[in-house]
Amino acid sequence: MTELMSIIKERRSVRNYENRTISDEILNKVLESVQWAPSWANTQCWDVVVVTDQSIKEKLQETISPKNPATKAITSAPVVLAICGKLKTTGFYKDQVVTKFGDWFMFDLGLATQNLCLTAHHIGLGTVIVGLFDHDKAKAILNIPDGFELVVLIPMGYPAKVSNPPKRKEISEFVHNNTF
Repeated sequence: MTELMSIIKERRSVRNYENRTISDEILNKVLESVQWAPSWANTQCWDVVVVTDQSIKEKLQETISPKNPATKAITSAPVVLAICGKLKTTGFYKDQVVTKFGDWFMFDLGLATQNLCLTAHHIGLGTVIVGLFDHDKAKAILNIPDGFELVVLIPMGYPAKVSNPPKRKEISEFVHNNTF
């Protein structure tokens, strides 16, 4: 198995972190993987808010849905990355939507988020992608301007424990040859 496939298969959602800081050098390696993510017409619609201030993380934690298993991760991780997308740039040509699915910012942010999470795992960090929260409240806490949407919060740190892999579908369960 190639090293990349190992990284893909071994990456897990991590919700428990060691009490260790992340160096700027390591953080920048993770952010560099966002920089190099593919995007519609190279629009690079992402912005990332790096949250290390504990009081801001506590405010963000209050926006998390009560039953979300990642609630504690928001304050226990040394870093929370808030992934934002600039609206009406990706999937547009001359300010007009040019695809059936409209604004592609969610797709482009998904690519950037995957790069981020795989890179973090590769260098020994754990992440969990948190999407179940009050986006508007969190957006206000982080002073995200109009024209941008906050899509996910990603707590990141050194894993305190790593879970076993979840069951995966067999390839034959999702692949269709020639037609659906």
